[in-house]
Amino acid sequence: MSLQKTTAEIELIRNSALLVSKTLGMLASEIKPGVTTLELDKKAETFIRDHNATPGFLGLYDFPNTLCVSPNEQVVHGIPNDTPLKEGDILSIDCGVLQNGYYGDHAYTFAVGEIDPETKLLLDRTKAALYKGIEAFRTGNRVGDVGYAIQHYVEQFGYGVVRELVGHGLGTTMHEKPEMPNFGKRGRGKNFLEGMVVAIEPMINRGTHRIKQLKDGWTILTADGAPSAHFEHNIAIVNGNPELLSTFSYIYDALGISSDEENAFRTAPITT
Repeated sequence: MSLQKTTAEIELIRNSALLVSKTLGMLASEIKPGVTTLELDKKAETFIRDHNATPGFLGLYDFPNTLCVSPNEQVVHGIPNDTPLKEGDILSIDCGVLQNGYYGDHAYTFAVGEIDPETKLLLDRTKAALYKGIEAFRTGNRVGDVGYAIQHYVEQFGYGVVRELVGHGLGTTMHEKPEMPNFGKRGRGKNFLEGMVVAIEPMINRGTHRIKQLKDGWTILTADGAPSAHFEHNIAIVNGNPELLSTFSYIYDALGISSDEENAFRTAPITT
């Protein structure tokens, strides 16, 4: 499929992305000590199907569930299970949907109750790095500019940027070109074009950037056992500038958080 999407295609991707946003918002108030990730997974599947869409991850590359759920030292691709969440955990939830032939795909790392200050900083800074990357996603820039913006910001704190896993283009398939690394050099890589749609998703570790994989063939963990955070948005280039297609506003509404972080990247208000 073309890297450049029409206005109509961007709107279809936006609709799918916003359904992911609503799903994450629904889950936000359910994430608490004692809840299992398998329970969250079942709620998400029901919610997506009730909105006339299909879970985008379920069966994709043979993945067995609707959600990728990755607590604490797990980076991404964790499989839901019946282990209860504990106070002080963090939980990255990555969710995808397929609706009207187009995918949405984004992620948020949640605090389970009260978390320690250093881990909270990891979450805050990883999310800030996401917006640094989004700011660089515009015509006249290249893939390396986004990666550099993310890497340059988080490495000043001594964090590790995962190398092996990257963001991606988005459309009628979940993973399209271009790949969007969270590290890089300015001015390098594919140039950005009007109408491109990508998922930018920094995966940032509090320790080393190195990772390992469990024998389940899916779950990725930090090599040193330090916690990892993951935030992801879907973005299109519209009139040369980054336009958010997904939103964290449903999460913030559920958690009572006030934020204006998305305002610079949105031309129209989110409607319910």
